[in-house]
Amino acid sequence: MTDNGSGYIARLFGKALRMLGIRHIRTRPYMPKTNGKAERFIRTLLREWAYAIPFPSSDRRAADLPRWLAWYNHHRPHGSLARKTPAQALAGIT
Repeated sequence: MTDNGSGYIARLFGKALRMLGIRHIRTRPYMPKTNGKAERFIRTLLREWAYAIPFPSSDRRAADLPRWLAWYNHHRPHGSLARKTPAQALAGIT
């Protein structure tokens, strides 16, 4: 799910999604409720990773992203998930 920004309505983006077998869902314009979770994730990403850790280059930051995403999804408890990780919530672990 994305907003309707120019990068997300570009033909190249659509082609990449089709090649990966991903269905593109767009948020409704001027409806922050539908984009709230994505916006919250981006705020967390910026606060806890992108600007919290000094990286010597953009390439090093990009190389570190999979590590941070694994930590975020498998080790970081989320208040909105009753202090479970997303992986625990999806697996139905209490």
